[in-house]
Amino acid sequence: MKHLSLTLMASFVIFLSACSGNQNEQPETTVTQEPFELFYAALAQQCGNAYQGGLTTAPPGDDMITFEDVLVVHFRECSDDVLKLPFHINTVADGEWNRSRTWIITKHSDGLELRHDHRKMDGSDDDHTMYGGLQYGVNEAGMQIFQSIPRTEESGIFRGWRIEIVPGERYTYGTIRGDEWSWRIDFDLTSPIETPPAPWGHE
Repeated sequence: MKHLSLTLMASFVIFLSACSGNQNEQPETTVTQEPFELFYAALAQQCGNAYQGGLTTAPPGDDMITFEDVLVVHFRECSDDVLKLPFHINTVADGEWNRSRTWIITKHSDGLELRHDHRKMDGSDDDHTMYGGLQYGVNEAGMQIFQSIPRTEESGIFRGWRIEIVPGERYTYGTIRGDEWSWRIDFDLTSPIETPPAPWGHE
């Protein structure tokens, strides 16, 4: 009988311990990320890699970039809040590289911001630089749109930029007018290439 009492007492102690443990356990919390945060994370996953691309849409008669030019994006600088993506252009007309452009994407608490850092060959600021805009309207994990307020006000129709990413497939950058692409460049994310030199002014 004494042995049975000790056994029951031990079982009771184990039961109390289990109950106490359950009370101390905290419920699991799930952190839900906004689509723009998922978009930013998908871009950041490419950090350190460079990819070749080409022009797929251009305004008629505008040869700022041609369909024959070699285009490269380099996911060069990445932090929790800022991505810097140099955009290199090898102009087929003269075979020279233009390394003047860097796309800067900044993550804020309520959305993303796109800026265009343009430099001269000596590294100084171009006359037209750091233009861009805030995320506008669309908020999807695979696509973000940024509005250019000055261009929109000037033309009376929505003007801005559209960036898309399909991880492992493509990265797309371009300008839009209304709902249509005016410029569009697609980069192949399936095949990383040799990373290019630093863009002008970013050594």
